[in-house]
Amino acid sequence: MKRLLTLCCALCALCYCTAPEPQTPDREALRDAILARITGAAMPTTELSIADFGAVADGQTDCKPAFDRAIARAAELGGARLVVPAGEYLLCGPLHLVSNFTLHLEQGATLRFDPTPSHYLPVVKSSWEGTFLYNYSPFIYGYGLHDVAITGQGTIDGNAATTFATWKELQSASKELSRRYNHEQTPVEERIFGEGHYLRPQLIQLFDCERITLEGVFITNAPFWCIHLLRSRNIICRGLRYDAKLVNNDGIDPEYAQDVLIEGIIFNNGDDNVAIKCGRDDDGRATATPSSGIVIRNCCFKGLHGVVLGSEMSSGIENVFIEDCTFGGYCKRGLYIKTNPDRGGFIHNIFFNNCSFGEVEDLFFLTSMYAGEGLDNHHYTTIHDIYVEDVTCQKARAAAIVLQGTEAEPLHNIHFTRVNVEEAAIGLSMDHTAEITFTDCHLGGRAGVPTTASAKDKVFEK
Repeated sequence: MKRLLTLCCALCALCYCTAPEPQTPDREALRDAILARITGAAMPTTELSIADFGAVADGQTDCKPAFDRAIARAAELGGARLVVPAGEYLLCGPLHLVSNFTLHLEQGATLRFDPTPSHYLPVVKSSWEGTFLYNYSPFIYGYGLHDVAITGQGTIDGNAATTFATWKELQSASKELSRRYNHEQTPVEERIFGEGHYLRPQLIQLFDCERITLEGVFITNAPFWCIHLLRSRNIICRGLRYDAKLVNNDGIDPEYAQDVLIEGIIFNNGDDNVAIKCGRDDDGRATATPSSGIVIRNCCFKGLHGVVLGSEMSSGIENVFIEDCTFGGYCKRGLYIKTNPDRGGFIHNIFFNNCSFGEVEDLFFLTSMYAGEGLDNHHYTTIHDIYVEDVTCQKARAAAIVLQGTEAEPLHNIHFTRVNVEEAAIGLSMDHTAEITFTDCHLGGRAGVPTTASAKDKVFEK
């Protein structure tokens, strides 16, 4: 018996000594490999001016026919850069882009869209909150294109306050119908919305596109999400500016998107600044294309949430880097990861580095129980390998860090290093987690040297 006990102890010691320690991925090498693949759009050299196609920049004349003629001419030429000089251009309908095309808005140029919903018919192939369908055309739309750019210091004004922005209270029936189509896997060609429905279109949507550059322009008054990068790849979003505070005016929504650089953006949005998505429920699981290789850096967050992963996320999200970002005002949450048992899929290799926030409700909130939906469906999301380093926050009114897994699929391998929150109502809350580490973190202030006993202290003796 003694020999057996000795042997067991030796084996235990051997296992302890040789068991591999968790390895942090080489963040910079992984990030740099992604950046090396991102080129954005190739810019055409042929130049056109919208003034040569009959556009009148008086804010009263419908300039859509002029833009349609110019875009058609660009297609005939095999590509062109369309320059829009200073002035206000009314557009009574959407712009449908072509490949090898740059829309360049000079300083002082404003595209202002007419908000009449019928102008955005007929319906086009699109997606709404993670479900593929046919809907009102996004105001600027591209499908199946390559080398598409929108550049310059001008303004894109969705002007949607009087119509589309009022539709949220009317959308419930159409929203539920879209989800039924999703769950029943109704053929997409039969999912027709548009007139008689109230699903708001996006301001800019690029769908199944490759090599995209969006740079410099100012975006405001979107009918729904501002920029939707749907099933597209090799994308640069740089130097954009926002004041978009209508209903659900997300700043940038990459969905099934791959190799995306988002940098130097000044956000001021009525919803999420960046919301990384990847399909909803059955549509997402059927598509099985993750959102992957997304670098968000040197941005200034302001709005509802800084960076969100989910909740429309049923395929997967991986290799996301949020680094060197700060805040320009209030954010409800800094980093928000949300999913539920309706979804499935995975979230892993998320890196959150060197970011600072002022006052938030929660600094870092990760939940597998978002909105309490899908509790009987058991499509649990696998969430692991998340690394948070060198993040500061002045005040978390609710909580500094919240981690909510499920008993069936606990959150695991999540690491916090040098996370400092000066003031927090709740420092840490965790349910159904494993392999969570904290290194040099201060959640709700920093404790000093312990005080020594004094005459004022009560001493209890037996």
